[in-house]
Amino acid sequence: MINHTDLGANAEQRSKKLRPLILTGQVTFGGNRQLKIYGTLSCRSGRRMKAANRVFFATEQEAVDAGYRPCGHCLRKEYKRWLTAP
Repeated sequence: MINHTDLGANAEQRSKKLRPLILTGQVTFGGNRQLKIYGTLSCRSGRRMKAANRVFFATEQEAVDAGYRPCGHCLRKEYKRWLTAP
């Protein structure tokens, strides 16, 4: 898990460090640290969150292992499966 604020002091620095991580596949999912929700990087809900709450994951399993649940907007199938899981 990578905290967004750990990538730099301002948005420009964070963007320069984050882009290569996305392009190399080291980051494929984003999450909200306070709500414990993860989703795709292109999710509208995820784009609106504060940088201080944003975290990144390499895999879906990494997010699940960290205690995050799927987003109900961009990962609808996974979210429904999570709802019905025992």
